[in-house]
Parts: sequence; C-alpha cells; structure tokens
Amino acid sequence: MDPAGGAGKGRKYALTSDEDDDEFWGFVQDANGLFDPREDSLRQVELLGCSPQGKFLTSLEHLGSRRATAGGAHLAFLDVEGIEMGSYFVNGVTATASRPSVHGDGLFDVEVRLWCDELLPGAAEIWDLLRTGNLDRKGMWEDLDAVGRKAWLSVALWSRMDQRRGHPEDAAPGQVFPLDGRQVADINSFYCALGEAINGPGGYFGWNLAAVDDCLRGGFGAKPPFTLEWLHSNTVITDLTGHPETGSGTAAEFQVLLETFADRDVTVLMR
Repeated sequence: MDPAGGAGKGRKYALTSDEDDDEFWGFVQDANGLFDPREDSLRQVELLGCSPQGKFLTSLEHLGSRRATAGGAHLAFLDVEGIEMGSYFVNGVTATASRPSVHGDGLFDVEVRLWCDELLPGAAEIWDLLRTGNLDRKGMWEDLDAVGRKAWLSVALWSRMDQRRGHPEDAAPGQVFPLDGRQVADINSFYCALGEAINGPGGYFGWNLAAVDDCLRGGFGAKPPFTLEWLHSNTVITDLTGHPETGSGTAAEFQVLLETFADRDVTVLMR
C-alpha cells in the first residue's frame, strides 16, 4: 500500500492510521528525534510542516488530555517524488504541543510522543541516501561502525519491497552470486554483503540466521538452488572467527549459516 499515492512530493514522511488504512493522517516535511530512542523505545519527536488530518488532527484539539493520543500509525518514508520507500509501525502517537509552521501556510509543527523498536540510531542518513537516489553502489556500508551496520541492515529490511518494485520475481534458479569477502569485518557486514550480492546496492537477504532462512524460502530475490561464490573466503573466516570484538557466538553463527545454506540447496564456493 502507498498511502501517499505520489501526492507527497517534497515531503519526507506520511502518516496513516493503523486501525483504518483509508484514514490518512497527513504528510510531514521533516522530523527531529525519530531515531533518538529514550527508555523502552519511547521517542519525543518533532514533526515539522505537518498537514494533520483525521484522528491525528483531533488529537491536536485535546492537548493535555487523554484524547491527545491518536493511537498507532504507519509512518511511511517517501522518496523525492512522494512515493513510499518503506514504513514503520509507531505506537501510541500522542500530541504534546502544536504551533504554526514556518514550512507553509496551514501547516503545523507538532511535538508527539510515540514508541517504536525499529527506528535505529544511524538510519536517518541511510534513508536520505535511498531517498535521493544516492544509494547507488555496493559496499557503501564498509566504513560504518557496528551500530551503523546494524542501522544499514534495518533500512535494507524495511525498504525491501521498494527495492524490488521493478524486479518482483526471484532470479532464475541456478544463478551464481559473487560475494566479496574483503568487505566483511563481522557477522553484520556479512549480512550487508549477502543482501547486496543477491539484490544489488542496499539489498536485503536477511539480517540474522532466522531471517536468512526465511529469505531462502523465496520471494526475496533468489530461491534455491543457486550458488554463492564466496570470494576471498579466507578473509571472511578470519574476520568472523578470529576477533573477540566481533561478539561471542560469531563462529557458531557462521557455522550454522553454512549449514543452513547446505540444507536449503545453496552451493557455497569458497574462493
């Protein structure tokens, strides 16, 4: 579903009620605080240049009371043409302040309180790359730290339907997908490289063992049988198993990953 329908050109976000997909809550020009969680995934967010509608508009009329809580919503991230790239569920959207916005006549800057587990620190810059079409080559995650790589994977996950919009079908069986082991420094960078090997820059093919197993069932760009050509595999093995800072259990996770590939009829060629 694309709640914005392309009408949100020039806006970054759109809100739609979680209870009723036909209840559009409005566009948002920009936001502060989305990726800054406090306790228990609580966020204090400033929505800039809002055009509130529906239950969200009603919440602004009852600031300071229980009716200021609009409820759960889908927060869509929009590209420069106003088309949805991906969305998150945000819970307990509650308006705490509102004022006229400098972003345009009839618009408001609205402060809200909401909860969301999935809006990871570091993801804002990655969404901006995707939004502007500048996420256009593989390996752009290589220089990110551990937090940044996790954020990269989260954006790949939540934008996966948009990334595959022009390629809805899985690749034909028997494909060979090269993966450059020199890019891999830890298990998350392996998942970044795996997603891009199969689905191109910013691509997704799982971000943990269970997710990879789900992807191997089809519908995520490739369905077995296929071949993963693991280039510079000695570097991969060293980086995933030889450094304590990559996290306990990394070697075991790597081994289970190989077993999962074998069980799902994926041939892994170590080069």
